[in-house]
Amino acid sequence: MDSDTLAKTETRPARRKPESLAKLKKAARKLFVERGYHATRPQDIAREAGLGHGTFYLHYDDKRACFLSFVEDARLELQDYVDARVARSDGTLERTIAETLNAIYDYSETHPGVLGAAMTDEAVIDAEGVQATPLLVRWGRDWADQVRRAAEAGDVASDYDVNIIGQAILGAIHQTSDEGYRSGRKRQDLIDNVTRFLVRALRP
Repeated sequence: MDSDTLAKTETRPARRKPESLAKLKKAARKLFVERGYHATRPQDIAREAGLGHGTFYLHYDDKRACFLSFVEDARLELQDYVDARVARSDGTLERTIAETLNAIYDYSETHPGVLGAAMTDEAVIDAEGVQATPLLVRWGRDWADQVRRAAEAGDVASDYDVNIIGQAILGAIHQTSDEGYRSGRKRQDLIDNVTRFLVRALRP
């Protein structure tokens, strides 16, 4: 085997690795959304990706690791949606909240089932019995950070415990969205009402 052929052979796995990971991520996302966490097996993901079962374990220790990777990818995608919308707003508390809500609804509509599947992570337990941090809790912490920054800017009352308020905001959005879906309310009505409620509650 000449040196050029040997070099190509040695670099081929390195080139394949990111490609196979991308295929596994895409397949895992599809199956977690369609079947849920518990009904999806590593071999199902590998088969859906068109890869051998062993390839799954080159990238993930187990299904739980794969699922948590899916959850993080969804969280980052949603954050990109939110950041882009908020960056285009006028910076007021009302517009920031409204654009954040719009981004969440837009993401949900263009990526059907992804957030619902990702939010099942509170049921995922690792080998040591430690519970994964629920996605909703993490979003609540993100809201807490927003409230903290707004309080520092003087736009929000400074006597709140921002960690409690962050979870309260997330809970209100989550519950309102569920109720809105069940009752068939218009999306804009939900956004307008939740935005007014939160702005009035948060302002000094």
